[in-house]
Amino acid sequence: MSWYLYITRCADGSLYTGITKNLVRRIREHNTDNKLGAKSLRYRRPVALAYYESFATQSEAARREKSIKRWTRKYKLKLIEGFILKNSC
Repeated sequence: MSWYLYITRCADGSLYTGITKNLVRRIREHNTDNKLGAKSLRYRRPVALAYYESFATQSEAARREKSIKRWTRKYKLKLIEGFILKNSC
């Protein structure tokens, strides 16, 4: 099974980056009132999936997550914009 790096766009316009094995489940966890979602997102709901990449291993996904978390918001938005354009056709 693949690992995914994902970026969500929060209701307040902020971006959140994480990794998971199940994108649908993770987004649902972030959007529901349970203890499984990230604490930092509890007051920024709803969140929507804005970007994702697939990796063969957790370590590859974590490495990419660490890299992207160092980026500025501007670069993250460019990544998301390119992803939307690429996948809109």
